[in-house]
Amino acid sequence: METQAVAKYLHLSPRKVRLSADLIRGKGVEEALNILSHTPKAGARAVSKVVRSALANAGQNKSIDVDTLFIKTIFINQGPTLKRFRPKPMGRAGRIRKRTCHITVVLSEP
Repeated sequence: METQAVAKYLHLSPRKVRLSADLIRGKGVEEALNILSHTPKAGARAVSKVVRSALANAGQNKSIDVDTLFIKTIFINQGPTLKRFRPKPMGRAGRIRKRTCHITVVLSEP
C-alpha cells in the first residue's frame, strides 16, 4: 500500500528544496524525520511537514503498518514564478524572479 502527500505553491526555490529531499530519498520515515530535524536548511522544514502529512494520511488507513513505512519517491517540481521588477541605474529595471515549488512525497511499505 502507498500513501502520498503534496504541498503546492511553496515560496521556496525548487533547487534549494531538492538539497533536503536528496538526503532522505529511500530512507525510513523515522530516520528521514530525524535527518530533516537536524538539517539547517529552510527546505528541510517544508519537506518535513510534507512527510508528516503523508504519515498522517497513512495513519487513516487501517491496513497500513505505520512503523514500517519508507519514502518510496520524493520529488520537487517547479511551480509558477512570480515576476517582480526593481529599479536599476540609468532608468533601467531589473527582473526579480520569485520561484515557487511543489513537493510530492510517496510512502510505501516494504
